[in-house]
Amino acid sequence: MSETATSPDYETEYNNRARVPEHPGIIAGWASDAAAYREGAVCELGVSYGESARQYYDLFKPQAVRGEAIVMFIHGGYWQALDPSFFSHMARGLNQLGVPVAVAGYDLCPQVELGHIVWEMQQAAAALWRRFNLPIVAAGHSAGGHLSACLLATDWKNVDAELPEKLVPAAYGISGLYNLKPLTETSINGALNLTMEAAERESPLFWPAPSPLLMDAVVGGAESEEYLKQSRRIVDVWGIEGVQTRYGEILGANHFTVLADLTDPASAMSRRLAELAGA
Repeated sequence: MSETATSPDYETEYNNRARVPEHPGIIAGWASDAAAYREGAVCELGVSYGESARQYYDLFKPQAVRGEAIVMFIHGGYWQALDPSFFSHMARGLNQLGVPVAVAGYDLCPQVELGHIVWEMQQAAAALWRRFNLPIVAAGHSAGGHLSACLLATDWKNVDAELPEKLVPAAYGISGLYNLKPLTETSINGALNLTMEAAERESPLFWPAPSPLLMDAVVGGAESEEYLKQSRRIVDVWGIEGVQTRYGEILGANHFTVLADLTDPASAMSRRLAELAGA
């Protein structure tokens, strides 16, 4: 009698808050550090790019610009939690390296569908390009990693014929989600309401690969096997199809502490993003 392989326990694999019991303290720390950074930073807060109250970005500016692009940071929260006010300090490292950072907000599920959030992020990136005439490097954490990859793979002429083809020439996903189909088997889908067909449609892994653009996918070394697989898979699949991909693990980092390096200008993460932004 042959043994059948057991399928992964997706609920356990994707429930990051259960995997990291100390997450409330980490998130509270984000909020505190973000507020402190806003106090001293050169910034424009609440710049609207759309009609809803959540469609805005906070722009953090370096003392002297050394880059050739704007980094747009997209937060996580499984498309159903948090907002830019928790993440202002994620601009610190890049600002000190001369790179401007826009921390983008968006409407949340279930008030909108996940596909609408993808559209909102396209509108945010387009608004930044129209204002500054600079390319956008999309960087995001968790759900934000998904949205960053979607921006890299966007056909910008379908968004607006006036936009450049390489509006987003590079993306940097931090513990991102690129295949959403496993989420349909978890409690996370309660707010997302994804069918299997919709999950595939909104998964950048299944979009035409954005060759020959750049995609980095990094993940915390202490994360679940499914999260490691998410990043490895996008790098492998898109890499075969001509995208310049790079995979990395942040040693010892869990799903929440993986972001800490963004606040440090000396970290490999900050230096790589600055490189992608031409600094």
